[in-house]
Amino acid sequence: MPIYEFRCNQCKRTTNVFQRSINATVNPVCEHCGSDDLFRLVSRFAIMRSNMIMDDALSDLDAVDENDPRSVARWARRMQAEGYGGDIGPEFDQMIERMEAGQTMDEIDAGDVGGWDDGLGDE
Repeated sequence: MPIYEFRCNQCKRTTNVFQRSINATVNPVCEHCGSDDLFRLVSRFAIMRSNMIMDDALSDLDAVDENDPRSVARWARRMQAEGYGGDIGPEFDQMIERMEAGQTMDEIDAGDVGGWDDGLGDE
């Protein structure tokens, strides 16, 4: 059950949207001004590896420009090269290649990368 972060294009504030199912359609509305003109942000997260939370390894996420898919792709490739998350599968590589080509997450979601949905599988 993911929680997504969105930034409002009207008031520039961040809104968190809880989604009951990964496959559910999200129609976010700004909780501050009521606008539906929002864009999804890349959120900070932590993963478990060798019984340690790898929050420090993710600290360079602050330097990622969430408006530049190439910047996000570079960060994701670094995390993959350092072994975080294990073998994510071919869908991950396909998504990263599309981001490296400049496609946004909205464009990738609209194109449905081989059944991939927000990188979390079909749980």
